[in-house]
Amino acid sequence: MLIIRPRWLSENKEIMNAAEHNQIISELAIGVLERMDFHCAVAVSPHPQDASLRVVEVTSNEELGRLIGKNGQNIFALEQLLKLLVAKKITDSPNLMLDINGYRKVRAKQLADLALAAAERVRTTKKAEALEPMTGYERRLVHMELAPYPDIETASIGEDPQRRVVIKPLLL
Repeated sequence: MLIIRPRWLSENKEIMNAAEHNQIISELAIGVLERMDFHCAVAVSPHPQDASLRVVEVTSNEELGRLIGKNGQNIFALEQLLKLLVAKKITDSPNLMLDINGYRKVRAKQLADLALAAAERVRTTKKAEALEPMTGYERRLVHMELAPYPDIETASIGEDPQRRVVIKPLLL
């Protein structure tokens, strides 16, 4: 029986420290962006709430809207590409989150505001409300934002790409 393995699986990969990981991640991100004709600065740092997650922050004075894409579709695709490239270079590759010109921070704030406004409407009307379709990461942010409220509950319904959060009143 013939077993075919990808070439990158057979390469000798060394175990590295966090600083070396960050350097490799940064170089790979810059390489991808330059091939796409974007000239950006890249910084890699641990996520403030999750030390196992590395945030790859891309900044530039250029217009980077094309890298983000409609509803963040391009940023998620670039993130997947970067994860694959990093996994080829680093044995114990860390989990990554790509942020371009602060898009993820702004989007997280928008989602928090949206979730709180919807929760207030649900409290007032006592009727469930479904939010717009979101990625898994965005749904998780909404669930976490509304978790402290004992009078409402959240659930994800539907199938990707139309999966969304429903906010329901708890009848006490």
